[in-house]
Amino acid sequence: MSSDIQISVEYNPINKKDIFTSGDYISGKITLELAKECKAESIIVKLKGKAEVKWTENYGRTVVVYHKKEKYFTIQKDIFQANHGNNVIGPGCHIYPFTFQIPAENLPSSFKGSFGKIKYTLEAILSRSMRMDSKAKTEFTLIYNGNLNSDPVLMAPQEQAFEEKMKVFTSGSVGMHVKIARTGFHQGEGMQVLASIQNKSSREVKPKYCLYRKCSYFAKGKRKVETKDILKEVGDPIPPSASQTVTRTITIPPDTPVSVLNCQILKVEYRLKVYLDVKYAIDPMLKFPVIILPALPELEGEPQPAYPAYGFGAFANSDMPGGNSFLHVPPSTGPSAPPPPYGTYDMYPSLANFDGKS
Repeated sequence: MSSDIQISVEYNPINKKDIFTSGDYISGKITLELAKECKAESIIVKLKGKAEVKWTENYGRTVVVYHKKEKYFTIQKDIFQANHGNNVIGPGCHIYPFTFQIPAENLPSSFKGSFGKIKYTLEAILSRSMRMDSKAKTEFTLIYNGNLNSDPVLMAPQEQAFEEKMKVFTSGSVGMHVKIARTGFHQGEGMQVLASIQNKSSREVKPKYCLYRKCSYFAKGKRKVETKDILKEVGDPIPPSASQTVTRTITIPPDTPVSVLNCQILKVEYRLKVYLDVKYAIDPMLKFPVIILPALPELEGEPQPAYPAYGFGAFANSDMPGGNSFLHVPPSTGPSAPPPPYGTYDMYPSLANFDGKS
């Protein structure tokens, strides 16, 4: 950019968290500072939204680049147009305000990962004859605001169980039956996990919990996956030949990025892994899908309590009878049925031609 011309673009935040959602209005201004008069053809501002993924893979001496873009919208406003040759802008500071409405569509949340990103930008462009354009760009955050109370996928409770016989250095068996009140949780919210554990082995076991993120990037029929642990927690040990019901509240960090399940080339998912740490044995585990939503506005900056357990009290207060009958969970029906796959609803479109690695 010429030292005689300085151009910038900025927007006005509409809330404390400085985030937008589909359908919101975003206003701002272009600031043009000129050391001397300038003959301009046009000044425009663009509102843009897109996703992009890119990574490389080596096949012997061949390097293959996997790259794909997904454009959501580009909206342009003409701020200044030359009029019958009157295209001179005098020296000094010039302010040009603008307002856009973000399309009221099913737009994915802003995200930046190692091999891809979803971003929303404002770009100002000053065009002059026989000169390179002068440009300025700024990025803003857009969040998909899912409705917890009206979405059956988010409200669906979950439960899983296992029983596993120990081998080699440990005898006996261990079993665990885990319940979670629902599938969707807000940033900063407490997620209550109830685990009924039977330790019939010869060693003590420890319940452990891990919330992790899985990012999937799609291009040219291939998928690139990266995972990252968000938090890990360890419960108290359970001695040999003992049974206990353990309640644990896992608080989702407030700065955890929200789930992205409505983008065809980039997917951000979360899993809660609940497992038993058994010395000298492979740790048996269960995995639960978790959908993370934006923090509730009225609770921003405050820890959000665990969601009510929906009658889990009877499970928590059970007397844990002997045997393994509690592990034989019949197929659920009605309101306690397990959540349908993500592809069931429009918010969670299936990705054709891609495998379903977990």
